[in-house]
Amino acid sequence: MSIEKNSVVTFHYTVAETGKEPLESSKDGNALTVLVGHGAIIPGLEEALIGKQAGHNVEVTVSPDQAYGERRDGMTQRIPKKLFKNAKLVNGQQVVLPTEMGPRAMTILKVGMTTVDVDLNHPMAGKSLDFTVEILDVRAASEEEIAHGHVHGEGGVQH
Repeated sequence: MSIEKNSVVTFHYTVAETGKEPLESSKDGNALTVLVGHGAIIPGLEEALIGKQAGHNVEVTVSPDQAYGERRDGMTQRIPKKLFKNAKLVNGQQVVLPTEMGPRAMTILKVGMTTVDVDLNHPMAGKSLDFTVEILDVRAASEEEIAHGHVHGEGGVQH
């Protein structure tokens, strides 16, 4: 079966900023299982998987506009230090804070006595990313998975 919208795909991946050492890999852990066509992975990677089958290996470079977007000026904010719950903060550190719109990744720019300056751009914004993917399994999604917009069972959401 070829990968298409509403396919459930299980794969291992390695990602690196173009021209640099790998940032992350699933090879030593659990493979990723996603429902294609529902925003589970960045658009450029999803597009590269369309039409492929289990057993295929895919290498693709994804440009910023198809990954985490371009860096935007004016995305810095000063927030109360107490929101970090006494965590030890260091300039340049990547953190995730809960917000009203869900978890938000940010980079610590400057730690003050009572406030912290953060960059709200995604840490990978403005960067091209090289992916190496090994497709392990492809199956059709159930009607319930399609209705819910995510994978159920092993590798997915348990309801």
